[in-house]
Amino acid sequence: MRITKEFIDTLSNRIVQSLIEKDMIIWEETPDKLESIIVAIVTEDLMVEDLLNEEVKTLLESKTEEYERSMMDYGRVFQMVKSKLVRERGLIL
Repeated sequence: MRITKEFIDTLSNRIVQSLIEKDMIIWEETPDKLESIIVAIVTEDLMVEDLLNEEVKTLLESKTEEYERSMMDYGRVFQMVKSKLVRERGLIL
């Protein structure tokens, strides 16, 4: 994840404050609870790419020797596999 937890906290705080100030939301609980929900959603969404990267690494670990023998660039193959999985799963990164 490329964004810090502090940034996500600040972002969620600003979102909640803006929604409340502009009367764009009816929220009967504390603003902190809504902020924690937003933090969880944003964090989960950002973790999708990290989990995908780990999956691609695992898939390619068994093929590393084959790539080395065929002189293929690991980084390039990594991006190709990642792009294919993104398309197949309909992910937005």
